[in-house]
Amino acid sequence: MKTALALSLILFSSSALAAIVGRDVSYKAGDTTMKGFLAYDDAVRGKRPGVLVVPEWWGVNDYARKRARMLAEAGYVSLVVDMYGNGQTADTPKDAGELAGSVNKNPPLALARFRAAEKFLESQPNVKKGELAAFGYCFGGGVVLNMARAGEPLKAVASFHGVLATDIAVKPGSLKAKIRVFTGEADPVVPREQVEAFKTEMDNAKADYMLLSYPGVKHTFTNREADSYAAQFGLPLKYDPEADRDSWTRALELLKATLP
Repeated sequence: MKTALALSLILFSSSALAAIVGRDVSYKAGDTTMKGFLAYDDAVRGKRPGVLVVPEWWGVNDYARKRARMLAEAGYVSLVVDMYGNGQTADTPKDAGELAGSVNKNPPLALARFRAAEKFLESQPNVKKGELAAFGYCFGGGVVLNMARAGEPLKAVASFHGVLATDIAVKPGSLKAKIRVFTGEADPVVPREQVEAFKTEMDNAKADYMLLSYPGVKHTFTNREADSYAAQFGLPLKYDPEADRDSWTRALELLKATLP
């Protein structure tokens, strides 16, 4: 009886001490210092797959960190990717647009910075090499799709209210990742024409993809701060809890299917 009680206390103590570890990290992309955020569950033993999170155009902020922690809770090691360098963030749409534009207009730079994040994540002692996926939000959604188009060795890519247009030409059979796209049917940032063009592009590339368009849903539907951004800056944004929950559930199902 005493032995059983002691064992129970040990197990309870171990469980109580286990927690999601989240910490700011630095790594290099060329001569530029990149400042991201790493999250994992220290109760999980052994190596596990890694998931890169590319943030909205605001940069590495609390919302991106929240998504990294959620992925850690699901059993993955997650890295929020710094695409701007030196951990730069934006407080206004003007500044955010300038930072995002500097990356979008320079595909080699975007690729180099994403690859630096891939290398850093794979170098972690608790990450399985060759077992990576990428999630992206808004600006980041466009980035992760472009990384898939560029042939990066990702098992899965999920874009949440991301821009779908691109200048990158994709050859049939060149896409390695399974792709899931979650967009809002009422999103003026990603209009119907862009959605249809993306479908044609993926069909021609013979990609393994699924696109889900939520009726009546606007841009930034996964972020609870969307409504305050809309009020503050006059942007066409709105949080949608149902679309948020559904897209997250489906994205985790994708990870379970591709990163056992």
